[in-house]
Amino acid sequence: MPIKIPVINTIKPLYAAALLLLLAEACFAGIGALVKLTSASASEAQVVFFRNFFALLVMLPWIISQGVQILKTKRWYLHLSRATTGIISMYCFFYVISQLPLAQAMLVLLLSPFVVPIIARFWLNERPSRLTLFAIVLGFVGVFIAIPLGGQAGSLVILLLGLLSAVLVAVTKTTIRYMSDTEPAARTVFYFSLLTAIISFVPVPFYWNPLPAVAWWAFAGMGLLAAVGQMAMTKAYALAPASDIGMWTYSSIIFAGLFGYVFWQEPVTMAWFGGVLIIFYAGYITTRQRLL
Repeated sequence: MPIKIPVINTIKPLYAAALLLLLAEACFAGIGALVKLTSASASEAQVVFFRNFFALLVMLPWIISQGVQILKTKRWYLHLSRATTGIISMYCFFYVISQLPLAQAMLVLLLSPFVVPIIARFWLNERPSRLTLFAIVLGFVGVFIAIPLGGQAGSLVILLLGLLSAVLVAVTKTTIRYMSDTEPAARTVFYFSLLTAIISFVPVPFYWNPLPAVAWWAFAGMGLLAAVGQMAMTKAYALAPASDIGMWTYSSIIFAGLFGYVFWQEPVTMAWFGGVLIIFYAGYITTRQRLL
C-alpha cells in the first residue's frame, strides 16, 4: 500500500497559511475597532490621514530595503487612481463604522470580493460564470438581511455608503490586478502608502480637533496592525493558493462581532447570524468555482 507523503507534506503549510490569514483578518478587524474608538474624539479627516501616515511609517523600513528601483514606474496614473479610490473608500467606511455596530460595518465591506468579478467583466473582459453571478446576488442578499434598515432614510444612506466603500475597494483590487504585469508588490505598496498619506493630509488643517493621548495610541496601533495584517496575508497566500484558504478572509466579521460585543456591548442579532451564513455560503460557492 503506497504511503501518501505528498498529501502529508501539504497539510502543515495549509494549516500555517490558514492561521496567518486568521491573524491578518483579526488585524483588519482590530483596525476597524480602533477607528470606531477614535471616531468619538477625532474628525474623520484626522482618522483617515493618521491611519495612512502611521501605516507608512511602519512599512517604510521594509519599503526602503527594496532599493531605489522601487520608485521607477511609468504607470503613475494607476497608482494615483488606486490611492484616490482607496481614500474615498476609507472615508465612506470609517463613517459607516461610526454609525453602525462594528460587526455590521465589517460585513458590508466583505461585499467587495463579490463586486470584483462585475468590474473585471467590463474592465478586463473577464466573464464571470453563472454560478459566480448567483454567488454575487446571494452575497448582497446576505448583507441586506444582516443590516436591517428599520424604515429610516438615514439607515439607507449609511448602507449605501457602505456599499459604495465595498465597490471602491473592488475597484482598487481590480486596479492592482490590471497593473500587476509591470508593477511589483513592493512598488504598489509604496505608492499607495505614500500617496494616501499625502492626499489625505490636505483636509486635516480644516478639520483639526485636539486629540487625547488614547487617540494617538490608537493611530499608532492602526499602523502596526495594518503592517502586520498585510505581511501575514502576503505570507499566507505564498504558502497556499487562494482557492484553498480564501474562505478564512470572512473570519474578520467574527472578530468584529467579538470586538464589538466586548468593548461596546453591541448585540449580535439572529438576523446578523443569518446574513453571515448566507455570505459564507456565497464565498464557498465562489471558492468551489475556482477549484472546478
